[in-house]
Amino acid sequence: MAGIAVSTTINGDGSEFLCHADETLLDVLRDRLGLMGAKEGCGTGDCGACSVMFDDRLVCSCLVLGAEAQGRRVETVEGMALGDRLHPLQQKFLEHAALQCGICTPGFLIAAKDLLARNPDPTEEEVRFGLAGNLCRCTGYDKIVRAVLDAAGVMRGA
Repeated sequence: MAGIAVSTTINGDGSEFLCHADETLLDVLRDRLGLMGAKEGCGTGDCGACSVMFDDRLVCSCLVLGAEAQGRRVETVEGMALGDRLHPLQQKFLEHAALQCGICTPGFLIAAKDLLARNPDPTEEEVRFGLAGNLCRCTGYDKIVRAVLDAAGVMRGA
């Protein structure tokens, strides 16, 4: 395949891939690198299902070209767990039954991790605002918000 050679860091590990000029980061992650966590919900950046961290900035990977990852740091939901140990957010999503079909879950987890990195002790309103770019059609948002608040307490050591 003729394409653009990209060298980047994904979940802390160096990665190289070839991609087409018009190929999205979402497609590269899923189709070229086998990272299936980010999901395509809308393809227009409206649902948050494909959210990743891109140089410490929350982005919809359907709106970023794969070639733009050159020299950048990308963090996906696959990078959240520490070996076999779930990240506190992942654990609390399970405990609070804050997931059903799974399409939105990776995006919510990445967005929540970003929110808690910026604000380790958010109010319910701040959590709802911080996750407003992510849509869920199964659980409603109450269980998700409760899981994030509970994880925030665990992460603070409260």
